Amino acid sequence: MPAYGDIRKWQSGPLDTAVGDLNRCCDELLGLSDELAATGTPQGWTGQSADQARGKREELNNRMERLVAGVAAVRRGMGEAADAVEALGHAVKETEDIAQRHHFVIRDDGSVVDNAPDTAHDPAHIDEYFRERQRIQTELADRVEQAVRRGTDIDNDLAAILSRADKGEVDDQGATSLQAAASAGAKQGGLSTLEPPKDGTPWDNAGWWDSLSDAERKQIIAQNPDWIGNLDGVPGAARDEANRNRLDDERAKLEARKRELEADLDDNWFGGTFTNADAELEHVNAKLDSLNKIEETLGKGDRQLLLLNLGNERAEAAIANGNIDTADHVAVFTPGLTSTVNGSMGGYDDAMYNLKHRTEEELQRYGDGGSVATVTWIGYQAPQMGAHGLLFDDNTVLDDHAAQEGAKKLAPFLNGIDASRANDPHMTALGHSYGSTTTGIALQQNTGVDNAVFYGSPGLGTTDIDKINVPTGNAFYVEARKDAVGDFGYFGIDPSHMDGMNHVSAKETTLPDGRHLTESTGHSAYMVDKSTSQYNMSVVVGGMQERVVRDDGKGFGDVLSWPIPGTY
Repeated sequence: MPAYGDIRKWQSGPLDTAVGDLNRCCDELLGLSDELAATGTPQGWTGQSADQARGKREELNNRMERLVAGVAAVRRGMGEAADAVEALGHAVKETEDIAQRHHFVIRDDGSVVDNAPDTAHDPAHIDEYFRERQRIQTELADRVEQAVRRGTDIDNDLAAILSRADKGEVDDQGATSLQAAASAGAKQGGLSTLEPPKDGTPWDNAGWWDSLSDAERKQIIAQNPDWIGNLDGVPGAARDEANRNRLDDERAKLEARKRELEADLDDNWFGGTFTNADAELEHVNAKLDSLNKIEETLGKGDRQLLLLNLGNERAEAAIANGNIDTADHVAVFTPGLTSTVNGSMGGYDDAMYNLKHRTEEELQRYGDGGSVATVTWIGYQAPQMGAHGLLFDDNTVLDDHAAQEGAKKLAPFLNGIDASRANDPHMTALGHSYGSTTTGIALQQNTGVDNAVFYGSPGLGTTDIDKINVPTGNAFYVEARKDAVGDFGYFGIDPSHMDGMNHVSAKETTLPDGRHLTESTGHSAYMVDKSTSQYNMSVVVGGMQERVVRDDGKGFGDVLSWPIPGTY
């Protein structure tokens, strides 16, 4: 197995040179085809000598066909290896760039050493500093692991091709011409397609994807879209293309299952009384409705389908407004109770579109003018009302099981956005209602999120703001009047009572620049367009949190303290 130090020295140039030599060799051999056909026994020559000459000619012909097949196999193998080594070189360079940018050193044995100077950190934020250092070191270690894995795969594949050719084991598959032998040999010279790492982290997945050539990536998207559609760490554009490729197949599977269930119910005198067929048919129809809603949402344009999972009781999906691969600011929204793809995606997507638009307006007015992408993430089984209401349904809102399970998927999704990019975006996590509990639990892991906005929250899964792993001072809470859920404090503590939480307003407001914002009341109006709560989300998403309208008598509570360009 090659070491990382070996792989970082690999060059595709010698392989390209070898391919050129093999091309010339193969062309020369194929050029002998006519001469070989013209040789043999003169016309009219018969007898034992003639038979021996014909036998020698046939033997020579067979040897030539095997030789051409072997050369063709090696030529293809070398060519694909050259492309693979070049792609791997780009992946190694990206890894080295990340290491250098953050003052890490990667040794030849693949170990990652923190080489930052002692003065690199702010003593007041020491925990945040070391948490981020650990996240980057983990990313580098995973990327190195995937570079070695990919290098080993290339090395093994090419060695196997060369060995078979050297031993004359490349089969000409019964070819009757040198051209046919070349075609047969080429089919046996391809490198294998390396599958994604099993149970890989987002950084494992990113390292694997970065190590593939463009041709390999296109092949995977076309032929194995299920490999990457939901794979955190793969760029959004690739996930979107792969998931769109899956839509028709997923619909066909559901429709086939629907026909089976309907036939079973029609043939059963008792219907679904003694089976689960009725319930399953209901779930299948809901998933078909979910596909309809997804396609309707994608049809609005400038959308990315980042998650498509139909394997659970209800469909799961994530759809972005904008491009998460290039946006300067990315926000990921997790909704709560009763959220479903078929019932909720359309409305939430509209709200995220408006938030994207408003954030970009604020960035043009007072910010860096950057671009924004917003994501609606319904990637978990949010609690539903159920046949027995909230108290007794299996997926009840009165325990945090669904939030815990959702957080296990939300955290890598958030990390995956960073991992898939050369430069991390400014990223905000948004959580509403039970979705804020899911988000709060996810953010107790090391996700690289820069800001968090919770609203209408029954609790964040903790009583300690320090366990929410965003930079100090970057967690915000919005609670509207008449929102009873916001006072539950059921999952930890009422966020309004958490020390260190920024309290921002949902009340009617007139901004110092004269714009009027409406009040949000109740549990479900926080994202109403041109409301104070939506405005507060927009300035946080845009990295301008100093402009929030506060609800605790601080900062913006005195509107004169809010800076307006030219009036300092």
